[in-house]
Amino acid sequence: QVQLVESGGGLVQAGGSLSLSCAASGRLSISAMGWSRQAPGKQRELVAVIRPDGSTNYADFVKGRFTISQNKARNTVYLRMNSLSPEDSTGYYCRVVGRYGDHWGQGTQVTGAS
Repeated sequence: QVQLVESGGGLVQAGGSLSLSCAASGRLSISAMGWSRQAPGKQRELVAVIRPDGSTNYADFVKGRFTISQNKARNTVYLRMNSLSPEDSTGYYCRVVGRYGDHWGQGTQVTGAS
């Protein structure tokens, strides 16, 4: 059984910063870890992904503002979010893709106050 534990969401002023983390445990063999976000009534969209070799991909709307990183020894992925705006306010979901499946966290809420 795979478990993802997310933390770090909260309220932040516009222009502020926030960091998210997601620790994975269980039967993994990870090929990629990442973050997506989903606003109510909208489709979930990719924010950033990182692979074991350190390669990354970012959505255009976060490039230059968000940074994804990982601690492979701890199976943990981080998302540093800078220059947050109210448009970034939504639920953020950790995702781990591996040999044994595709797993999602329960989500953590980020609210950027105007």
